Amino acid sequence: LIGAAFGAVLDRIGASNPNFIGRMLNLTNLKLMKTILLAIGTGSVLMFAGQMTGLVDVGHMSVKTAYIGVFAGGLLLGFGWALSGYCPGTGVVAAGAGRRDALVFIAGGLLGAAAYMATYPAIKATGLLAPVLGGKVTLGAVPGSGYDALTGLPGDLLGIALGLVFIVVAFVLPDRFVGKGAQVPAE
Repeated sequence: LIGAAFGAVLDRIGASNPNFIGRMLNLTNLKLMKTILLAIGTGSVLMFAGQMTGLVDVGHMSVKTAYIGVFAGGLLLGFGWALSGYCPGTGVVAAGAGRRDALVFIAGGLLGAAAYMATYPAIKATGLLAPVLGGKVTLGAVPGSGYDALTGLPGDLLGIALGLVFIVVAFVLPDRFVGKGAQVPAE
């Protein structure tokens, strides 16, 4: 239900159009960025406050291992996002909105995942998947999570504080960095 609601919001603000993402990336329309920051911030505040009050079981917290491959994958994702005008979430929203190019994007993503699976042993042998910074760690200590922390800061409070920062940034971020009179690439 939450994913469907977020997808509806993404479609409502125009994120199912790859030109919309292009305008975000060239800083002429930051509505999508503001929406994402607001969603991440709100989710962070609710999750960590829920953990502190006992409404959310810390045992459901899953921390992924940090390794160089994550950073390389992030760069590939960013490149693909800029090239196609879709990220995985907005691509699915666009497909749901009836955009045929989004179906090609999704097929490409599935083919890329299949290629990764087929080459996984070779990629693992390179060392790109070796844990860094302690592997499965959190930025701050979350009581009862079973994960080590990089700092001695209380993780629940740190998560709430960072979530609030994201929310504030979402509200103070201008709608555009590039002014109306500035030259922008043609679409």
